[in-house]
Amino acid sequence: AMEAPVQRHRARYKSPGGPPWRETYRRRCMERLRSSRAKLLDRYRQAGDGACGAAPGALLVQEVMEQEWQELQDRLPGLRREQPMEQMLEDPDELAVLEEIQQELILQEQSVIEEYERSLRFDEECLNAMLDGLDATDRVICPVCRKSNLTVKAHSVCCQCGLYISTQDMTEGKLRSLLESTLTEHSQRCLHSPEFTVTSGMEEEASLLMSCPVSVNVRFLE
Repeated sequence: AMEAPVQRHRARYKSPGGPPWRETYRRRCMERLRSSRAKLLDRYRQAGDGACGAAPGALLVQEVMEQEWQELQDRLPGLRREQPMEQMLEDPDELAVLEEIQQELILQEQSVIEEYERSLRFDEECLNAMLDGLDATDRVICPVCRKSNLTVKAHSVCCQCGLYISTQDMTEGKLRSLLESTLTEHSQRCLHSPEFTVTSGMEEEASLLMSCPVSVNVRFLE
């Protein structure tokens, strides 16, 4: 029922007689939402499964619109400074503008979340492939490149990707067990897929570091 009025008002505000604040407000809301990506994803992670049942735009859109409306009032003296955003909703014309901008922001927010979910699924698929490799054979897939098998010798672990770590009395079975237990322990307390990198200082031997954006980093194969 709201689509026709919104379309009519949208056409009206593309004309010179539209509210002068519309495009400025829309642009600044979009910029604030884009720059708040980390905050949005943090709030999405905190919401967990409950976010699926939340109202569209419930995570950050309303907050962004209210913050930018306040700043716009401060910057443009022509606006009715005493009028809070919620009172504007009584004006049908301005309501149509706000609804249009709100829908754009909701779509942008959903796009960011969907991109994040795709990234998580890709990480999970890579991690599962590595775990499947651990389960299938004593051959160990490199946790850094996640493509090649590691070459494990008593005193070294190396990979075609460039990984090289000095070890003592290492076997494929020991390394497989170490990686498996480390990944299992992490998955029991964190939903995020960890990443593996080789790290070394100026005077220390290279070691394997398992890092996660929300959990404690674990260094092993030192």
